Amino acid sequence: MKALRLLLQLGLIGLSFVWLYPLLWMLSASFKTESEFFRNNFRLWPSRLDFSSYERAWQAGRFELYFVNSIVITASVILLVLLISAVSGYAIGRYSFRGKATVVSVLTASVFVPIESAIIPIFQLIKDMGLLNSLLGVILAEAGGGNILFVLLFAGFFRQVPKELGEAAVVDGCGFLRTFWTVMLPIAKPVVGSVVVMQFIWCWNSFLMPLVLTLGNPELRTVAVGLYALKGENVVDWSGIAAGGVITLVPVIIVFLSLQRLFVNGLAGAVKG
Repeated sequence: MKALRLLLQLGLIGLSFVWLYPLLWMLSASFKTESEFFRNNFRLWPSRLDFSSYERAWQAGRFELYFVNSIVITASVILLVLLISAVSGYAIGRYSFRGKATVVSVLTASVFVPIESAIIPIFQLIKDMGLLNSLLGVILAEAGGGNILFVLLFAGFFRQVPKELGEAAVVDGCGFLRTFWTVMLPIAKPVVGSVVVMQFIWCWNSFLMPLVLTLGNPELRTVAVGLYALKGENVVDWSGIAAGGVITLVPVIIVFLSLQRLFVNGLAGAVKG
């Protein structure tokens, strides 16, 4: 039995290394010179730490500008998605209305529709609104179609909240919005944490939508689009791309580790509901 458990642990360690190897390789490549990158491509530990790749990615790649754009877009999208999905999930999870089953079925089915299939109508809508090549256009496009899963998460969580809690708020004179804002939303912190983590990852790494909506104004690129821009027409700065990838990945790791407990509790609570 002990031998079987040891064998299982060794197998899991091997699988973990296979999963982590691309990340370790990218981190190692970001500290290599161009010559060493091609000479010792699969070696994880560079002969010496070279930080010039980070300097090229940050300055020549204009990551200092793209980083600010990504922060503004991601923070705005998270706030909009939280507001829309929380209110919608509260209405679906706590109230009964005609056609509710149909609405839930349509929302559930639409989760499987890729956002890329709607890129043309979204582009035309943003263009007709006069928001093409603007941060506001990217924010509205990113916040408009990626929150269906979050609506279902909030609905599942609010559905399991005791009815007596809402009835007590009504007795105290609270209406729909006040009950939601002062009573329900504060106890939904685990789901809020889950939504923040997932939306941050999706929006921070979003590539197609920011690329299409900012083609006419490279100043508005995000880090994901800027990372692709490091690939030149004739010469590819591979170590610079690796450094840019590390820079892009660091905020995701920080946000996930900071909200990891809320993320797990939120998903568990929503699924249980």
